[in-house]
Amino acid sequence: MTTYVYETIPSDKNEPPKLYEIQQSMQEAALTKHPETGEPIRRVVLGGYGLMTPGKESDGSSCCQPGSGCC
Repeated sequence: MTTYVYETIPSDKNEPPKLYEIQQSMQEAALTKHPETGEPIRRVVLGGYGLMTPGKESDGSSCCQPGSGCC
């Protein structure tokens, strides 16, 4: 089971969303309503991204060599 973060979709724009952690299988579709309260919810996508760029080593040589897979 995977734990997903969901947030409520407030009807009032001044109301902050509430966050929930809900466990469900990866095969299950994202929920649209909280299973206990019936409030409308949406899944929050968390995480980041990395960016690899060609660069120089401290000795001035390139860190990317043919066949290294970084370029």
